[in-house]
Amino acid sequence: MGDMSLRCCVNLGTLAGALLAMGAQAQRSSANQPVRIGYLPILDAAPLLVAHARKMYEAERLEAEEPRLFRAWPQIVEAFLAGQVNVIHVLMPTAVLIRYGNRYPAKVVAWNHTNGSAITVQPGIRDVKQLTGQTVAVPFWYSIHNVVLQAILREAGLKPLLRPAQGQKVPDGSVGLVLMPPPDMVAALANRSIAGYIVAEPFNAAAENLNVGRVMRLTGDIWRDHACCVVLVHERDVKENPEWTQRVVNAVVKAQAWIRANRAATAKLLSREEGSYTPHPEAVLQRVLNQYDPVFYQREGAIKHANWKVARIDFQPYPFASYTRLLVQLLQRTEVEGDRAFLGRLQPDFVARDLVDDRFVRRALSSVGGLATFGLPRNLQRQEAFRV
Repeated sequence: MGDMSLRCCVNLGTLAGALLAMGAQAQRSSANQPVRIGYLPILDAAPLLVAHARKMYEAERLEAEEPRLFRAWPQIVEAFLAGQVNVIHVLMPTAVLIRYGNRYPAKVVAWNHTNGSAITVQPGIRDVKQLTGQTVAVPFWYSIHNVVLQAILREAGLKPLLRPAQGQKVPDGSVGLVLMPPPDMVAALANRSIAGYIVAEPFNAAAENLNVGRVMRLTGDIWRDHACCVVLVHERDVKENPEWTQRVVNAVVKAQAWIRANRAATAKLLSREEGSYTPHPEAVLQRVLNQYDPVFYQREGAIKHANWKVARIDFQPYPFASYTRLLVQLLQRTEVEGDRAFLGRLQPDFVARDLVDDRFVRRALSSVGGLATFGLPRNLQRQEAFRV
């Protein structure tokens, strides 16, 4: 999808209004409806894809169609709003936009993963302040990536400049931020049209393997064990078909447990050599899932909080309310394009209760050995750590 299409889809309110009735009419909740997965070719989608590849949906007595791959976030959101797909992984800030900015009835029923993103820059860039006057790509304004990047820039005394005009020189003291589909980022870095990008894996590992970029910071080292993508379903399925929703979540949770125990096999399963789920070579996926060297990244400065002991990417399904509350607070001080007035009206506690429904995950956890399988605290509460 080109830049103009992205520009048109940043504020999805008009689109949601037009598609709401059509989607609701065309895709009525049904106990027998197939699982129609939408995903981007990033490792955030791994649980949805592994559950399909290993027939975990069928084990839950569900029919699952072949997952549909999209290149950019506006595309997957459009398909979800139109009812073309009914289970997607989506950026958590985008879930906030969908439900409150567009007033579309959708629910987060699980996390898809934790961490799994990074800031990758030109090899010669060693410090955030070197980004002054340059351009960095983000995958979507309503993303953890935009939230984290702007926090880092503010800490370094740099001002984000959203979508500078073509040919416009980014002034010193500012960093131009542009939207770019994740599959386009590595090539843009290689041809030096951008100084860096912040995105989900494996596009950071891809730049490393091609020697066109270096990981400057792992996002899990900024927001400890944060979610990026979450599992989003239509609210009508939660209300009208809770058994179907429960079975979907059961399959996703079981897939996450399998991934944690089979990281190398997951990389192979999702590789282009093995099948059609992603276009990524197995070597790139192994670098993320199975060859993480925290000592190397500490030396590189990509890890500053070694005591956190965070994984490059990990998988656990429980959606902590403390995370959602902090995310709302961070979004309220993050610059985005389009009408953002709704953000100022959001109450963090309300969003944590209203957007997220954790009942299905709580039940699903018992089917995989309980909380200990994912190292979750017994009270399902945690203290958020966000430190630049």
